[in-house]
Amino acid sequence: MDFNDVYQIKDEIKQIQKTYELFDEDSRLNGSKAARVEFLTTTRYIERYLKPDSSILDIGAGAGEYSLYFARKGYKVCALELADNNIKAFRKKIRPEDEIELVQGNAVDLSRYEDESFDAVLLFGPLYHLHKEEDKLRCIAEAKRVCKSDGKIFFAFISHDMVILTEFSYRPSFFVDGDYDKETFRLDNFPFVFHTVDECRRLLRDGGVRILHEVAADGVSELMADQINAMDDESYAQYLRYHEYICEKPELLGMTNHLLFVGEK
Repeated sequence: MDFNDVYQIKDEIKQIQKTYELFDEDSRLNGSKAARVEFLTTTRYIERYLKPDSSILDIGAGAGEYSLYFARKGYKVCALELADNNIKAFRKKIRPEDEIELVQGNAVDLSRYEDESFDAVLLFGPLYHLHKEEDKLRCIAEAKRVCKSDGKIFFAFISHDMVILTEFSYRPSFFVDGDYDKETFRLDNFPFVFHTVDECRRLLRDGGVRILHEVAADGVSELMADQINAMDDESYAQYLRYHEYICEKPELLGMTNHLLFVGEK
């Protein structure tokens, strides 16, 4: 099976399951220095708002990169993930001392969790896959419901306008034969769902979220991966400082593969 076969699957949950049989989420955030930029940026923003006794819900936890990181820093973590392959990869990495409650479930139904249960809610996978507006809003409403009144919610999106350049870097013919509307430059939402910066803002505001930060989580790191991965430690540290300096600049916000929005009720 390849992504063309997955495209033919109409059931959204089955499509997600098959996508993660083909896509290796387990190594995505830790495979290289360039890949690590997204993780390091995201954790830095989360840690701004955590207290020593904070509880965290990781919705769409993938293979557990964020859940394990925060559990091993002493936080109580609940993690929910839909895809079988990601659950298997996650479970293999859990140590007996890790305080993580991992369950399989759907981000649009968090009924297992009580209202205002968590200080921080991470929503880093579900909005990559939900096509229908009502499902996106339901997902956001559930994240808000389980977040404490003074808590923070962290949303990740795949940045629509950068994907075209990223695809071009891998396939020089993409501008001619790529899966996008050649007049509007609108990408086909497959195998992931893409959002422009303005679409992210509108969705969150429609969902009743007050936006605190808009962040280009990885910037041009995937496009510049060869150069970044060749850096020595001193150069890489300075590159990370540069990325921190530009990652909230409005004029550069769309030039990233992943967007991070930090919000509250």
